[in-house]
Amino acid sequence: MKLLNSILFITLLNSTAMAKEISTSIIIKATPEKVWSILMDFDNYHTWNPFITSISGKAEVGKKIEAHMQPPGAKGMTFKPRVLVFEPEKEFRWIGHLGIPGLFDGEHRFQLIDNGDGTTTFTQSERFRGILIPLFRKMLDINTKNGFVAMNEQLKVKAELQ
Repeated sequence: MKLLNSILFITLLNSTAMAKEISTSIIIKATPEKVWSILMDFDNYHTWNPFITSISGKAEVGKKIEAHMQPPGAKGMTFKPRVLVFEPEKEFRWIGHLGIPGLFDGEHRFQLIDNGDGTTTFTQSERFRGILIPLFRKMLDINTKNGFVAMNEQLKVKAELQ
């Protein structure tokens, strides 16, 4: 019976009801090098970033950083995700958990694509998984997505003014 319950739990956790993905993109009239330098300048997030208002720690694969997110119209939260990918001028990705893994996990990704014409396509996405996803689906669709868009727009403004 225990094995059957474990299999049922794993099946539920992997179902689409327990997963959600948000993705936003913007074209920035700046090189990936310039966009990356702003994205990695954690000390200045508070001056331009309306969504992720602070990050501290070293962005190294396997290390934990501390980030504070403030989605528009929602309560902010501080968490300590682990860095999964750090490819300069290409990708920065982490995974964080709310409490214990499996309840509410988020794999956050920043991707920069060099368009070859002096512009960069910046994509910010997050894949959420866990048994609490259905409870937060509306907040993710509205508040979190709006936070992504606001950050993308401000990153564009900052990169294009420099």
